[in-house]
Amino acid sequence: MQQATRGRSRRSRAALAVVTAAVLGVAGCDAVGGGSPAPSGTAAERSRPSPTPVWDTGPDSVAAVGDSITRGFDACAVLTDCPEVSWATGGSEQVDSLAVRLLGPAGAAERSWNYAVTGARMEDLPGQMARAVRRGPELVAVMAGANDACRETTSAMTPVADFRADFRKAMRTLREALPKAQVYVASVPDLKRLWSQGRTNALGKQVWKLGICPSMLGDADALDAAATERRETVRKRVEDYNEVLEEVCAADLRCRSDGGAVHAYRFGTGQLSRWDWFHPSVDGQSRLAEIAYRTVTAKQP
Repeated sequence: MQQATRGRSRRSRAALAVVTAAVLGVAGCDAVGGGSPAPSGTAAERSRPSPTPVWDTGPDSVAAVGDSITRGFDACAVLTDCPEVSWATGGSEQVDSLAVRLLGPAGAAERSWNYAVTGARMEDLPGQMARAVRRGPELVAVMAGANDACRETTSAMTPVADFRADFRKAMRTLREALPKAQVYVASVPDLKRLWSQGRTNALGKQVWKLGICPSMLGDADALDAAATERRETVRKRVEDYNEVLEEVCAADLRCRSDGGAVHAYRFGTGQLSRWDWFHPSVDGQSRLAEIAYRTVTAKQP
């Protein structure tokens, strides 16, 4: 009798343990703690600090590197730099540059620097970047590549592999000195569209003969098969360069490209220099500044 009672007692405890384990197993799916995540919207989840965004939409200083476009070439006078109207760092009220939009006029005057050089190609970018990093900028604005396509002949254009290697070297130069600096990369403009706009102006075509982008602008009125093929070759090389810019930038968490916005922008006669009808005018510089500011200040997806 006593043994039977003890047997029933053991079976009862065992059954209770099975039921308890089952209940705990179900509860464990919603329980907080262990390896289970907190339910969405719980006090525990709300108390967690939000991760710091990788991209800062309000950098406190800006350096610019690149070529004649960033120097404001031919925007104020013929065959002359005019950095005051640069889309990146200029102080002109007409342009409202990227630096002015981000820092205000006084801040831009104190904390923005332009290291672009008219005629520069991508191979020159690492050296410009080395000079820029000495200022410790929080944002570096890049626009380069047009001169790699604007050569005496199409065969003299910078090979895509070299273009990629030089851009990567420039980015390494930046990262070795300033691992947290941000980079804005503008696409190369559509040079063929600039030719199609400017070739209607007699003065502009005369200036082109002085040596502005001969691979695209040479023999501006020629429409034969050879001229058409030459311009198409330049157009395709610019597209290849833009793919490189996007790919290299995408591999860096603190880099943003314009997604081809500058290349896609349809510069009209009002946005082109009234001296060479190829480089951006003051109004054209303002449009570039707008594209850059929109890209830099966009919220992270």
